[in-house]
Amino acid sequence: MAAALVVVAMVVSQLVEPGKAEYHAGWYNMLLAALVAVTIVAGRRQIAAMQTTRTRIAALALLAGATIAGFAGIASGLFAPDNQTLVGAPGQRMRVDDLGGALSFPLAEGDATPSVTLERPLHPAIEIGEGARNAGSFILHTTPREVAFVEARDLRGNRLTITQPNGAVFLSPVLLMAQHQTIAGMDLPFDSFSVPAARRLVKAVLLDPAQAATFAPGSRSAGQPAVLFAVDDENDRPLPHAIALSAGGRIVGVGGLLLRASAASYPAVEVVAAPALFAVASGALLAIAGFIGTIAGARGATGRQPPPERS
Repeated sequence: MAAALVVVAMVVSQLVEPGKAEYHAGWYNMLLAALVAVTIVAGRRQIAAMQTTRTRIAALALLAGATIAGFAGIASGLFAPDNQTLVGAPGQRMRVDDLGGALSFPLAEGDATPSVTLERPLHPAIEIGEGARNAGSFILHTTPREVAFVEARDLRGNRLTITQPNGAVFLSPVLLMAQHQTIAGMDLPFDSFSVPAARRLVKAVLLDPAQAATFAPGSRSAGQPAVLFAVDDENDRPLPHAIALSAGGRIVGVGGLLLRASAASYPAVEVVAAPALFAVASGALLAIAGFIGTIAGARGATGRQPPPERS
């Protein structure tokens, strides 16, 4: 019974605290497999030694429940993929084969952090927010990440179309900042976009308030995130004096353009492998019922007194 309860506790912990690296470690899964083996071998011996049918059935339920939960935990630990963060653009529908469906990312709505929807055939849609949501063999939740909303105009103030040839969505003013580069010893997220009407390519580096203060000390927008723009020509050649910092949504003139950027939060989805919920739940309930039945049967057998001998 002790080995069976430890097996159930170890597997349930993978649902309660998902995403830990040790769940995929070889030693953890070998320990879990060893406990399952001990449960099966010792359980069969104890069942054979029990005197009542009711107690044998209860012990068999405990054995079966622990085995079901144990194999679900081992399968997840050995074969499930590592944790991953899925970054989508506003309005993008991202196919995820591991989830058996697609993630629909919401349209950008200012500084709000809306939820992402998981859509799967023959399943109801799942709204994924910051709280954990179970999707079979995976646990999902959103995590906010910083993106940049950009706007481009010509020197007359006319709005210009922004495209992202290398982005997930071609026509989008939202830069996901999924790449990183080192500037002045700082690891900074960056992205790029194109302004076809002006024949310009623009690189944008996202700075948090402390980093922005390093680039522009004493700025009126101190304490706010900023975006550092570097404008190149259509052949990706740097233009002279074409670097400027847009802090706090301020418009800057650079490379023949008027550019403005503002930082905001947008959700990414963290996908964490976990044992199949149905297998763990059914195994745990079966094991608990078997444990209670076994204890009750053992107490009942102990409480019975042998009949008095006839003289």
